[in-house]
Amino acid sequence: MFQIADRIIGPDEPPFIIAEMSANHNGSLDRAIELVRAAAESGAEAIKLQTYTADTMTIDAPGDEFQITDPNSLWTGYSLYDLYKHAATPWEWHGPIMQECARLGLICFSSPFDLSAVRFLEELSVPAYKIASFELVDLRLIEEVARTGKPMIISTGMATVNEIADAVAAARDQGNEQIALLKCTSSYPSDPRDSNVATIPHLREMFGLEVGLSDHTLGIGAALASVALGGTIIEKHFTLDRSEGGVDSAFSLEPADLKLLIAESRSAWKSVGHVHYGPGELERPSLVFRRSLYFVEDVAAGERITPENVRSIRPGLGLAPKYLKTIIGREVETDVRRGTPVRWELLSHGPST
Repeated sequence: MFQIADRIIGPDEPPFIIAEMSANHNGSLDRAIELVRAAAESGAEAIKLQTYTADTMTIDAPGDEFQITDPNSLWTGYSLYDLYKHAATPWEWHGPIMQECARLGLICFSSPFDLSAVRFLEELSVPAYKIASFELVDLRLIEEVARTGKPMIISTGMATVNEIADAVAAARDQGNEQIALLKCTSSYPSDPRDSNVATIPHLREMFGLEVGLSDHTLGIGAALASVALGGTIIEKHFTLDRSEGGVDSAFSLEPADLKLLIAESRSAWKSVGHVHYGPGELERPSLVFRRSLYFVEDVAAGERITPENVRSIRPGLGLAPKYLKTIIGREVETDVRRGTPVRWELLSHGPST
């Protein structure tokens, strides 16, 4: 069983929805607090932060490899150092943000990006940790997080099966079995065609863990598909208003989107159900609207049934239409009026002719 704080996460519970704040505070603690309140009002269960500084992520260096030059990137023109300096959530904000989450009943946890961040978050008594996709290969970080004994959510963007296996083994080797995985596509924004949510049940089968989706697509379609395939966690970036800009705003949900995701993911979860055939309890009253065999002309006792005096019509109170060929040519035992459902007791028992 996978559990964060008091929330059990699994197929018997609605999907666990995480609103990822990331850099959408846009450098303002007041905005970060607004994001927490908006997420709570939208129905999210958790807020996730990112705990790093520019210096714990990279170095300030002039080489080309430290610059973002991909013309298709949202962050073209930044150096890695400047991007992380701009996007970081100051560590002194973590306490106030977590206090507001606690006041509103939200679970708040974070992604640490180095060992100092783990130690800092332990001082704040976070209930869980997230390992970002880009850090999945940092086994030392995973081991440090696993040693806390707290639940761990590991995002798998870009990872091979062997790399995922290494990360899971690193956590388990420290005695931590409280692990969940997130299918993730590490492009920003992602194309739904690259989401490959069909991987979710495969990951569950391979590792015996709860699996969800860290979704960077626009909209909620991929997230809902993940629920249909057994995903139990959905993580989406969240902002107040995409038009206000920000490092991650282009692929983030606004409050109305988040509210819709929560409502529709619950509907998707309820709809999965189990393998079932035949009428459900709520369908039974509709059986009357099926077609069945009815006398559509008055027929006197001893007359034979013909395609003209019996037809398949609604409602469904007579014999099933499949018996039409069987009864053609049989005599009726008594007078019947037009509009009478065909029943075996009205027919002779002799063979049809």
